[in-house]
Amino acid sequence: MRKFLVSYMKVPKKIRTYCPSCGKHTVHTVSQLKKRAPRSLSWGQRQFARVTAGYGSQPRSEQKKFAKTTKKIVLMLKCTVCGKSHPRRGFRAKGIKFEE
Repeated sequence: MRKFLVSYMKVPKKIRTYCPSCGKHTVHTVSQLKKRAPRSLSWGQRQFARVTAGYGSQPRSEQKKFAKTTKKIVLMLKCTVCGKSHPRRGFRAKGIKFEE
């Protein structure tokens, strides 16, 4: 018998959890943390631009295969009382789906 593999994890849109800003448990809205664009003037980006400039390609060889099949998903929790956001520790899943 073959098992049905779900490619996503169900996550509620609102979670009642501890808010470090309020100092108590409150209702939080949940969203997925997205990667931001790197700061163009940071030291790492300046070094990367210098190394990749001119002839030649990447500063190190490309990765041929991956050991992991999933990425860690980090949830951003926004307090409905004070409006502050804080991340929740990441967990491994193929994807997430927000449900009520």
